[in-house]
Amino acid sequence: MTRRDASLTTNIDILLIGHMTVDLVPGGRMLGGTVAYAAPTYAAFGHRVGILTSAAPDEPLLAGLRSYGRPVVVPSEQSLTYENVYSDAGRRQYVRATASPLRLRDVPAQWTAVRYVHLGPLAAELDPLELAHGFPNATIMLTPQGLMRRWGADGLVKFRRWFDEDALRLIDIVVYSEEDAQQFPQLTEEIRRVCRHLVVTNGRAGGTYYHDGGAMTYESIAVEARDLTGAGDVFAASLLGSLSAVNGDMTRGLRLAGRLAAYSVTRSGLASAPTANEIAQELRMVKEG
Repeated sequence: MTRRDASLTTNIDILLIGHMTVDLVPGGRMLGGTVAYAAPTYAAFGHRVGILTSAAPDEPLLAGLRSYGRPVVVPSEQSLTYENVYSDAGRRQYVRATASPLRLRDVPAQWTAVRYVHLGPLAAELDPLELAHGFPNATIMLTPQGLMRRWGADGLVKFRRWFDEDALRLIDIVVYSEEDAQQFPQLTEEIRRVCRHLVVTNGRAGGTYYHDGGAMTYESIAVEARDLTGAGDVFAASLLGSLSAVNGDMTRGLRLAGRLAAYSVTRSGLASAPTANEIAQELRMVKEG
């Protein structure tokens, strides 16, 4: 499905915007990126999902997104490709190829009335200020990890200092991890000053929710971790995906998201997304508690 597909309708509940990634792994290529983990999470909540991404026209990994939503693909010569290289010095991440930028003009007009928008950049491929202006009636969440990355000719990913006050004033919810902001310790104070809802996660320790000048912590649950990949994306998608079920109660949404993210690390790869049964069970507990 391309962005020119006339069959698109307004019948989506959540719009995901961000690059899918090709992750180079031993033995081949694997689908990754925020959209790859968030789309099945939203679908498990029962939401109808629209996806704006970019990839090579013949990218076989796009089939993995079509199982959970309606992708609109901005054509690109290549798909965004990452490779992690491990050594005694630790992990180094490299960008091996990039895809096309994602602009507001690429969003089908029928989708601009959507109720929820998740901006999930992976390689600074979108301008959150431009896109936030395009959805005046939506609840907008930003997971800004990909805005905090830069790389040179060798592709080695390094930290990029990012803070856009104008964009953050238009965005309702920002979610990132303590690890994301390690090299910019002032970021949390800067963002909580201008953004309505800020969540800073801290893995199995839970995290902190900032709102209206105050702060509260939330807890996760103890599990035996198998694979941490995608846990942050599952958390963020579970939070936004739960809001309609908990009447917009962020406290309940955080409790639910923390538990579902904990379950996610007990599985590997894209199987880490929650199941509909897990969501129903935890939603019952959150509402009763």
